[in-house]
Formats: sequence, C-alpha cells, structure tokens
Amino acid sequence: MTTLPTQLKQGLDTLGLPLTATQQTQLLDYLALLAKWTKVYNLTAVREPDSMLKLHLLDSLAALPPLLRHLQGQQSQPTRVLDVGSGGGLPGAAFAIAAPEQLKITCVDTVEKKARFIGQVAAELGLKNLRGEHARVEALQAEPFPVITSRAFASLADFVSLTRQLLAPGGVWMALKGQHPADEIAALQSAHPDVEVFHVEPLEVPGVDAQRCLVWMRPKPAAQP
Repeated sequence: MTTLPTQLKQGLDTLGLPLTATQQTQLLDYLALLAKWTKVYNLTAVREPDSMLKLHLLDSLAALPPLLRHLQGQQSQPTRVLDVGSGGGLPGAAFAIAAPEQLKITCVDTVEKKARFIGQVAAELGLKNLRGEHARVEALQAEPFPVITSRAFASLADFVSLTRQLLAPGGVWMALKGQHPADEIAALQSAHPDVEVFHVEPLEVPGVDAQRCLVWMRPKPAAQP
C-alpha cells in the first residue's frame, strides 16, 4: 500500500505544486491534527487518513494553482484571503501551508471550537500567515479582502450576500464546488444582477473520480455615464 507521504508527493506533483519537504511534513501534521481533534470535536465526517488526504487536502490544494495564477503580477506583499465557513481549515489551512510567501489567510467559522482549532494549527505548525476567527461572517469586523473563498459553505447567492461588505475593491470571490452549479449561477444572477460569474474553471483532483470546479465571481464594473 502506498504511504501517505508518497501519496501526498504524487498528488502535489500532479497539481504542479513543488512544495518543500518541510511543507509536505506540515501538511501531513495538519492532517494528523485534524484527525486527532475530530475524535473529540467532530470537525469532519471523513476520518480515514487516505480519504482525508484525497477528499480534503488534495481537493483543497487543487484550487491553489488557479488562485496563484490569478494573483500573478499583482503582489507586492502577501494577499489577504478570507476562507468562509472554514470548518477544519479547508481550504484555508492548506493554502497557508502551501503558499506562505504569497497568501495571508483568515479562516472564519461560527463554531468556536473550529476557529480555536485553526488557532491551534497555526501555533503548532508555526504558521504566521494563518489565523482563525470565531464570528458570523456577516458580522465580522475586518479590513476588506482581495479574495474571499469558500468550500461547501453555502449557495453562490448566499455566499455573495453574506460576504459582500468584506470584498475589497477589485476583489474576487472564489467558490470551490463539485459539478458545474448551473442552477446556483442562475439564482445568483437573479439575486445579484450586479455580480458576474466571469469563469467556471474545471479542476482535476488526484485520486478523486468526481467533478470539481472553481466558480470565479466579481462585482460588475459600474456603468459609465
């Protein structure tokens, strides 16, 4: 049977993420923490290490190369990213480990134990670019973010409604979804006609035989008088 470190390395190679040995160890340590805390706090329904690696870690990291491509050429300092309804830190914690120079991640969740877990991950793994916030996102007091992301959080329309006040000018929403959410996109356009879906990007997750995509959204430019 292929070991977890080998599966991780193969998955990262497939995704085109050349992480250091230290970063790979941090990812595996993060998974171990997630499994440990889940025994007490039920952070995730997926508990088998092999499945956690594929369905959580690689599933989240598949969205990282597109995000880094989006930010290419516009970074003088790490980009602030808000991960909404982060739960056990997916994709936020995975992003923070894999792109420490490029991203500064805030994970927000309404469940205190989940936000506390993120703080523990940041402390134990020495991640200065990761923090957890216990709050309802619509009540979060924070400087606006250039990127707001979510995975298995809410419909696109609700995602936009709840986070709109936190999106920086020129910012984007990036929603990790399963199959192409045509109905959700239609509902979004009905509820928020001033928001556009400018790209639906298919993702391939190593070892996962299921459809995945990224839905990119932004406010439409104001009409010129």
